[in-house]
Parts: sequence; structure tokens; C-alpha cells
Amino acid sequence: MARVLRQTALPQPAAARLLAPRAFSSSACVAAGASSGDSFILKTYTRPELKLSHGKGSYVYDTTGKEYLDFTAGIAVVALGHSHPDVSAAIADQATKLIHCSNLYHNEWAPQLAQALITATEAAHPSATAGLYAKGADGKIGARVFFSNSGTEANEGALKFARKYGKHVANAGTLGKTASEALRGDPNLKSNIVSFTGGFHGRSMGALSVTANPKYQKPFTPLIPGAMTAKYNRADELAAFIDERTCGVIVEPVQGEGGIHPADVEFLRTVRRRCDQVGAVLIYDEI
Repeated sequence: MARVLRQTALPQPAAARLLAPRAFSSSACVAAGASSGDSFILKTYTRPELKLSHGKGSYVYDTTGKEYLDFTAGIAVVALGHSHPDVSAAIADQATKLIHCSNLYHNEWAPQLAQALITATEAAHPSATAGLYAKGADGKIGARVFFSNSGTEANEGALKFARKYGKHVANAGTLGKTASEALRGDPNLKSNIVSFTGGFHGRSMGALSVTANPKYQKPFTPLIPGAMTAKYNRADELAAFIDERTCGVIVEPVQGEGGIHPADVEFLRTVRRRCDQVGAVLIYDEI
């Protein structure tokens, strides 16, 4: 197989302008009410004036050396802490090999991680729903991993899977374990998605549509159609919201917006049963 190597240089003097060191006046920026460089960044949050420079374990430090206990943890994504030696070594080693190739191509590590996740899930939960452990024609379990870059992207993927599954169920004319002709001929009718009060699923359009908080939603309406909101932990009201036109239900077993609010076990069991009855996908949004 012929090997073609091509090295493309940035055009000059554009490269020089792009790569040249830039000086910022921290005092001028702070005086203007922004940290250094913020005049170039779109303002999405009102941030404190402190500027973080590095972290170690559960602590982060600002440019003056002041220490802070990091309760945010990158919004719950830095579970192993900052500057973990094993994580740092793995990132540095991988950076010398391959930075990114997208999911258009196979790579060395993604299949191993996916297998580890599924194996660990099976070991931790030997008894689960048929949707997780159903076997295909090859005798292998149907569980698969969908990698994404963020929680909201994972939820967007899950909502799309639910919408696609709704079309499949409607086209087949089967809902749960019973036969129905109610939706046959118009698969778009089985497209409603139910979420719950107090939840937070992300800020992209689909995830925002199932995050029932007017403060987040109002600036971006109209959102996607078919999104419905039921009351969290109210099992007695589920049947009024989850019906044959529901393709998916998204719920946080433990809500984290504005506190820690766990779902009642019987509420979650009722959600599961109702989804089975009407042929809807149940999505657990959890870390």
C-alpha cells in the first residue's frame, strides 16, 4: 500500500500573527470588570474575579497562590482529582501517539473501554431488564456503548434513540406486549418525551426541552415539540403522561439541581412498568 505524506505549512505571515505571543494587561481587564482575556470570550456565566491556575487532588489554586477546596470538580467530571499522576501520564503518553481520529475510524482504546463498561455493569447487576441483556442472533448481549463528549450530548443521543425507537414501534403496530393499530401509518405520532419537575438534562435544544425550568427555557423557545413534564416522585400521575404516544421517558434517579433529591424506589419501578406497558424507552440520566 502506497504511503503518502504531506506536510502543510500555515501561510506566512498569517502563521506568525496566529502563533505570536500576545500580551494581556491583567490589571486593565480586572479594572474593566473581567479577568484577563475575557473581552474575547462570550459571557455565559457571571464569574468571580479569581483566576485559577492549577490544581492538585481536591484543591485548586488561583494566580495569587490562594487555595480552594474544589466542590465543583469541573461540574462532576474530575472524579479522580486534579493532576492525578496516572491520568497525567496516560494523557501525556497518548498525546505523543494519536490526539484524535473521531469515530469514523477504529482505534486501540475505545473497544476496550466499551467492553470494560459492559462487563462491569453485568457484574454489578446480574439481573436487569431485557433491554440491557437481550441477546442477538449471534448469542451476544445487545448492550452497546455510545461515547459522547458531555452529559448533554449523551442525553441528546438518548433522546434521538427514543425518537427512532418510537417510529419502529409505531410502524410495527405493537406497543409493549399488546398489539395496537392506534399508531400504524403515522410513526410520528409516537414521539412524545416525558421528563420530570426539578430535573436538569443539559442546555442543548433537545436536552433543554426536557429541562423544565423557565429560567433556562424561556430565552430559547419554541423548543422541540412533544416534550411533557410530570411531577417527580408522583407515581399516581404517571399514567396521565406516559401513554401510547410516548416514545421515551427521561429521569434522574438522583436529582442534583438545587440540592440532592433522590427518587423513591417505588416511583422508579412504576416508571419502568409504565414504559413497558406503552413501549417507551426509559432513559436514566445519571453519572
